Amino acid sequence: MRADRLLATLLLLQHREQVTAAEVARELEISERTARRDLDALGMAGVPVYSVRGRGGGWRLVGGARTDLSGLTSREARALFLAAGPASSVTPAVKAALRKLVHALPEPFRAQAEAAASSLVMDPQRWGSSRVEPRPPRFLDELQDAVIRGVQVRLGYIDRERSETERTVHPLGIAAKGPSWYLVANTGAGRRTFRIDRVSSVDPTGDPVHRPDDFDLAESWRAIADEVERKRTPVEARALCVPDGIGVLRMGFGDRLDVGGATTDGRIEVVIRGHDEYKLAGELAGLVAYVHVTGPPGVRDHLASIGNVLVERYGTDVGPRRSGPRNSG
Repeated sequence: MRADRLLATLLLLQHREQVTAAEVARELEISERTARRDLDALGMAGVPVYSVRGRGGGWRLVGGARTDLSGLTSREARALFLAAGPASSVTPAVKAALRKLVHALPEPFRAQAEAAASSLVMDPQRWGSSRVEPRPPRFLDELQDAVIRGVQVRLGYIDRERSETERTVHPLGIAAKGPSWYLVANTGAGRRTFRIDRVSSVDPTGDPVHRPDDFDLAESWRAIADEVERKRTPVEARALCVPDGIGVLRMGFGDRLDVGGATTDGRIEVVIRGHDEYKLAGELAGLVAYVHVTGPPGVRDHLASIGNVLVERYGTDVGPRRSGPRNSG
């Protein structure tokens, strides 16, 4: 992380005509001793930095802060801060260091760097069981550019019925969900989500995006993903689960499991969502040691039917009980 600190210190020097070790320490959340060592290290590395002693002293760059020592272009600054998005794969420490740099970037870059840092959310949970690795769709760069610059676009879009439409949208952010990429945008009909691989054209209008003051991309995407998941799994089974079984249910059902409160006998109320009653009953059939399904009646009827078939097929074949797992060798 020292390289990140040195770059952050250098950009602070560039942005401010003079800094003290205490200011660097406060800005980068390090000790003053570490800040002084970093400032000395910049000088030893050949950076034209010098100290001004006495009252009102500090550290300065030779020639002042007018020279752009960062070497970053506007596009490079945006790319840098895309890595610091709220749900990217970089470590929290790297995210924090990159975000600190925004305060020291040259003024023309700062607004777009801040926009880039909040333009993308990566959702690791996939829809269903897809294992396809995400590939950036054709118009991803153009749409992300529109989000960062805050401009409306004329969007060509092909829906699931293969009908093509065109509309003007206000891009607010982009989300990656497993292999799929989505644009979150405001439209004349309200907020909408568009699969970017279905976008057929992108034409920036130059008009500014009307962005709600309280909009948060991560929160908005969570609400969108939750709504989609509930539509994909409309059936809800209610059950009582022994405490030791909650971990098993979490592993098996993930976001499809809602855990409630404890009952008087110590069991825990749970709700499990599924695609249809029969499939959900099949998933629950192997968990009878942990859960007692209380509803709906359709799921219970399917469980009983599955149980009857199992007894009919295997009931007469049951041999002596084994105390441990069967040796496959």
